[in-house]
Amino acid sequence: MTTTPAPQTLSWLDAHGSHHEIGRALGQWGARACQRYLVASPAWAQVMAFRSHPGIATMQGLVHHHFPWIEHELMGLAEGLGLSYEEVFLWNCRGDLWALAPDGCTTVLAAQRLSHNEDGDPGFAGACGLVKARPIDAPAFVSFIYPGSLPGHTFAVTQTGMAITVNNIRARQAQATGLPRMVLTRALLTAQTPAQAVQMLQSHPRMGAFHLGIGQAASPCSFSVEFTQDRVSVQPVRQGRRLHANHAIHEAQQALAQVVTASSAHRQARGDALLAEDADALDILRDTQDTAEPILRRAPGDTDQENTLATADIDLTGDLARWDVYAPGAREPHYTFHGLKRLAEPA
Repeated sequence: MTTTPAPQTLSWLDAHGSHHEIGRALGQWGARACQRYLVASPAWAQVMAFRSHPGIATMQGLVHHHFPWIEHELMGLAEGLGLSYEEVFLWNCRGDLWALAPDGCTTVLAAQRLSHNEDGDPGFAGACGLVKARPIDAPAFVSFIYPGSLPGHTFAVTQTGMAITVNNIRARQAQATGLPRMVLTRALLTAQTPAQAVQMLQSHPRMGAFHLGIGQAASPCSFSVEFTQDRVSVQPVRQGRRLHANHAIHEAQQALAQVVTASSAHRQARGDALLAEDADALDILRDTQDTAEPILRRAPGDTDQENTLATADIDLTGDLARWDVYAPGAREPHYTFHGLKRLAEPA
């Protein structure tokens, strides 16, 4: 394991080996931020209040049955963080149990381009980064990472050329009958194609809800996917563009009981208006014209207690994804990639 500090907000972690070893590397990377901020945060306290929730044992059993390798990753993560497995498992189920968990995001989807603001807890500003993970038995990938969390519930590009972006959907609490949503999105990083990723979602029981943008290098279309406990809705994006803030908008999800915050509603409306004006995706993601609820979120008093922590712009027109990762609001990329290879990085 090697860790390279980077200026601004995004560090770099190279992790390889077994899933337990990768989890432990992620834990060691994030341990200081978790000890400094996370375990003393209101969000941590809110999630830990679910310790006695009857669904926790059900979700643990489902992870053990369907994805024992992710269970090993979580065990390694807990070891590296110096926390108990139960605490780390619960934290990685936060959005399944608590509709107001501090996870946001905005995505602009086109047929061969995914552009995404990664919005999360502002307490992690300066403590997030990117991991290049190389499991011994699965495709390698590069993913944005938060201290204390599995990779895969953010933006990522895999060795197979697949790109994924993830937006929170604040579904009201349901009976614990499925796999944690962050476990499912971690599993998707092993898929070879978007079709295989969708099939994986459809064939496994689901607890929480997410929106995914899924594309693949050299493929003529991408997909807007909303999955909930009840259904998986898939909309191909072949022409034009669409924007997704962090609430369900597919017609198939109209019956979903969800929380739509003011920020999410305003970002959706403002983003749709900018799309109608044919604004560039990065200009949309940097937009602050709605001063109360901007798309680029940097205010200490953000109404959802979230801030933009990074922006990814992923071009899928070639045989390999070409993509840039920006610090919030920056005009020059923090990292540039061709596939999983870094072409440029901070000096």
